[in-house]
Amino acid sequence: MPDLNTAPFRFRALVCAFICLALVISGAYATEPKPLLLSVVPRTSATVTHRDWAPFVDRLAQDIHQPVELRVFNTFEEFESFALSGRADLLFVNPYQQVKLRSKQGFIPLVRDGSKKISGILVVRSDDPIKSVHELDGKQIAFPHPNAFGASLYMRALLDREYSVHFTPQYVTTHGNVYRSVILGNVAAGGGVNVTLNQEPSAVSAQLRVLYETPAVAPHPLAAHPHVPAALREEIVAAVLHMGEDDTGREILKRIALTEPVRADYGRDYQPLERLHLEKYYVETDVNEP
Repeated sequence: MPDLNTAPFRFRALVCAFICLALVISGAYATEPKPLLLSVVPRTSATVTHRDWAPFVDRLAQDIHQPVELRVFNTFEEFESFALSGRADLLFVNPYQQVKLRSKQGFIPLVRDGSKKISGILVVRSDDPIKSVHELDGKQIAFPHPNAFGASLYMRALLDREYSVHFTPQYVTTHGNVYRSVILGNVAAGGGVNVTLNQEPSAVSAQLRVLYETPAVAPHPLAAHPHVPAALREEIVAAVLHMGEDDTGREILKRIALTEPVRADYGRDYQPLERLHLEKYYVETDVNEP
């Protein structure tokens, strides 16, 4: 029987212990799942977006037992460029972005809000005597971005096609900037959506009046890139639906416009938008390559 107290034996035992520890540590790192990268279309400032979405990201990561990283962008262009690069795993996108991203990247809508549809709105100052969109002919109108769906893309198409209104667009980045531009009198009217107007403080919304509203469509979906495994996509859907079953989860979802989450279906919810033929009004974004 070998003498366990000899120096050579103790040395060999120590080396074996270090090897085993290294294998355990390396194995732990090897099995650590890569964070899912989630990004959100800018409708408000980056600060507000991060504030509202961080609790959702934390809860989702906890429920699916996988880290989730939130990527927030300051501008619509930065977000669309990133989305089109294919690097994101999950995206919260506007309805027409879902159409474009399905075509270009194969993004699959997972969940959307089932409590209400989304409508583009054209607002004027509450004390403005204007009564018809025809009275905006020749005026300046504020929009968040050319590709913001209800607030700009669909709205501009309808003003052009249905009403033959000629106007000068002013793009001011966010919905909040649109509403404030109207209040300050910098423009005659501004495009937004019912959801973001309802989120404004009463001191802001009370100074605005909805002049025109677009037909309603299915709201923004949380969508997944097809490289996210089908089983994981189902876990995400289940986690978001389950989030709506407790008070804390409902408060988290309300802040991100997923008040009553339901499973999304591309054919039912977003494919009809293909028939709107909005290509003329859509501004292509340069892709930020990985």
